[in-house]
Amino acid sequence: MTDAGNKRPTSVIAYEEEAGAQADTAAAPADDGVTIALTGDIMLGTTYPEAALPADDGRRLFADAREVLLRADIAAGNLEGAVCDTTHAKSASKAEGAYLFRMPPSLAPRLKEAGYDLMSLANNHALDFGYGGARSTVRALDRLGISHAGLQGRNECAIVERRGVKFGFCAFGHNYYTLKHKDLGKVKSLLDSLRRNADIVIVSFHGGAEGVKSSHLPYGKETFMNEDRGDLRAFAHFCVDNGADVVFGHGPHVVRCVELYKDRFIAYSLGNFCTPYGISIMGKSGYAPVIEVSTDRQGRFRSGRIHSFIQRKGDGPRRDTANLAAKEIRNLTRTDIKDSRLEIENDGAIKVK
Repeated sequence: MTDAGNKRPTSVIAYEEEAGAQADTAAAPADDGVTIALTGDIMLGTTYPEAALPADDGRRLFADAREVLLRADIAAGNLEGAVCDTTHAKSASKAEGAYLFRMPPSLAPRLKEAGYDLMSLANNHALDFGYGGARSTVRALDRLGISHAGLQGRNECAIVERRGVKFGFCAFGHNYYTLKHKDLGKVKSLLDSLRRNADIVIVSFHGGAEGVKSSHLPYGKETFMNEDRGDLRAFAHFCVDNGADVVFGHGPHVVRCVELYKDRFIAYSLGNFCTPYGISIMGKSGYAPVIEVSTDRQGRFRSGRIHSFIQRKGDGPRRDTANLAAKEIRNLTRTDIKDSRLEIENDGAIKVK
């Protein structure tokens, strides 16, 4: 693991030629293992339609989880909503109901302070305040040095280097403005590009039905409010088959199972992570894990740990000594992954059987 102070500013690289031009050629570390911290949905607070914001500009939101995120070589999550001050909200579609999220730019630095390096924008709230809101989000992340991916035609992928290891990142969703996980040709093209320019490739996806009744991972396509939310088993396997090393999902607002497929780690949903207002965090919707994954320099899974947190309204994720998130993911993995190669212990440790 790296020391938190050694996390260097990230560089956003949207196209393959830029990746090749900016890739660092530093020597590989003597210890070839790397650690990747993964989280689910993040919505720090909203000013729409009324202000619902954490105290002290959110400086305590990540207090309990910061240590895990900072010590990882790379930390990644999903940013739900726009970081902007614009007053122009798009009309809520039937599928999105009345949920529109507008995070004030003053909250954005909390992401960097927490230790995030990569952020997915491929979700159904990235355009809550139109393309102007999305551009504001991109500017805020760029100022913080947090790389991002997932918007169609721009910021489609990123490469970040830590300790001589190049991490490639791409993200997929199900909305018209995102890179779509159903477009397997585009998925393969991006993975091919990242594979040529990076040592380890991380894929994020937003998909699946929503709510506590959607905890189990089905076979085949999922729909929610008449939207096609993807065949996520097939998608995750396709990503690994085409060069992905770590795949993690979000979207159902609850955690789902994890899987080891061809020695690569897949988390099918990490649920809500830091959503202090505007999103239900009752019961299992409040389980907020950080999954810490250790791989070799080729992306092969070595071990992992589910750090269990639970959300409190207005406060964000707080450490959960009962390890409810880890136990839930363990139970779902046992039921939903046939002949699972992973064993999850009571303390959240993930081992290969």
